[in-house]
Amino acid sequence: MSYRVIFGPQAAADLENLLVYLAEEIGPVRARQYVGKIESYCLAFKTFPARGIQRDDIRTGIRLVGYRRQATIAFMIAGEIVTILRIFHGGRDVDLGDEDHLE
Repeated sequence: MSYRVIFGPQAAADLENLLVYLAEEIGPVRARQYVGKIESYCLAFKTFPARGIQRDDIRTGIRLVGYRRQATIAFMIAGEIVTILRIFHGGRDVDLGDEDHLE
């Protein structure tokens, strides 16, 4: 079975913010490469999304998975769709905020 992976608005904003931050720190080319690798990693959920740890204590259905010990990806699986909700980089606390804005 193949799933469809989508990036929610907050996840897209997380990636954009990370790109801007890293462009200042390591340069725009390396920043784009790194953010592209995170995006590719997320898109690979289309073949096996049930990875990471289910964290119903945060919100029912939320799963968390690490990326190279540098980021935590929060996502949900609903039917054949995997929604990337947030991407927390550099040891940021997992804070999903208002549940109404996660869909």
